[in-house]
Amino acid sequence: MVFAYLAGRINSLPMIPALFLLLSAVAYRVTMGLLVHSGATWLSNFTPLAAIALCSAAYFPAKYKFTVPLIALFISDAVLNFHYGAALTDPLILCRYLALALAGCIGLLLRNRASLKTLLPASIVGSTIFYAITNAFAWLTDPGYAKNFAGLIQALTVGLPQYSTTPSWMFFRNSLLSDLLFTLLFVVCMSFGRNAARSRTGTALARVA
Repeated sequence: MVFAYLAGRINSLPMIPALFLLLSAVAYRVTMGLLVHSGATWLSNFTPLAAIALCSAAYFPAKYKFTVPLIALFISDAVLNFHYGAALTDPLILCRYLALALAGCIGLLLRNRASLKTLLPASIVGSTIFYAITNAFAWLTDPGYAKNFAGLIQALTVGLPQYSTTPSWMFFRNSLLSDLLFTLLFVVCMSFGRNAARSRTGTALARVA
């Protein structure tokens, strides 16, 4: 139902495969969040948050570049936070949205030359920005970290001892891999959608002729 509504609002055939991928990625994020909460720590953070913001800003129509991905991510946050018993107003969540907005700004800069050649490197940059901002914020606000350079390095590499099964570097690795995979699939979906639209237009013109 949500997919049909968004597809109808955006009203562009090339966007439909990409929209479906975006909503599938959000559903995947919720599923993986529940699995990780159940103990599948090797999957921690294998969710393409930065890539969703990046690709949406690069490809979607102007008024949907930020609203569609942020609303979709907010819905998934609401589901996961309800499951975890966490508040949606947690400062770390707000910091996460700031990092995603910055990733979206990179996509906005690439909107007129979006391709695998530009978006894959941008995805690496977006993942790194997201990782650096969220972990630096955790270092600043969590009393478990020493407020010095060594504490910052700890936050960026291994994290706190109670999270030793999923160190920070693993979160970054999984986030980077999922962002690259999503970016690749998103560009493929956009290419497929555009080819389908051209084929449909060509068929319609042939019938008129």
